[in-house]
Amino acid sequence: MSLAKKYPKEVKQILAKYPLEYKRSAVMPLLYLAQREEGYITKDAMQDIADTLEISLTDVGTIIGFYTLYHDKKEGKYRMQVCTDLPCALRGADQFMESLCANLGIKVGETTPDGLITLEAVTCLAACDRAPMFQIQSGNGLKYYEDMTVDKTMELVDTLKKSSAEMK
Repeated sequence: MSLAKKYPKEVKQILAKYPLEYKRSAVMPLLYLAQREEGYITKDAMQDIADTLEISLTDVGTIIGFYTLYHDKKEGKYRMQVCTDLPCALRGADQFMESLCANLGIKVGETTPDGLITLEAVTCLAACDRAPMFQIQSGNGLKYYEDMTVDKTMELVDTLKKSSAEMK
């Protein structure tokens, strides 16, 4: 089902913000809308957005590939994205990531066996002075966690597991 049929009001509001000759500028809000329900953007949704905005599927795909907030495949319910750029690495991000992988039993880029957490390394989340830090993406939006330790992070993971179990 197309985005316009699934979310007619939202699509109309998004497109109304841009002059017709610049409607391609609506690509990011439309991607966010397409990703909202499932946590990733399907190939059909990508094609639908490309057709709606009269741009190529490649144009849509490059935006998804560039930005860490868009995803083109289903992974964990929560995406934990740890900043590992140089300033964060100097504050222990690499060791933090290594210990976190060991505690979760996965490698960077993998999802926990229960499907709850996908762990990703990203560059610059704009909190270098508060590293190790990460953001968690979920259907509820985006939340930042700063000055983290592995112990505090594993407590958070336990909380996420409990809240996920309660929702079932």
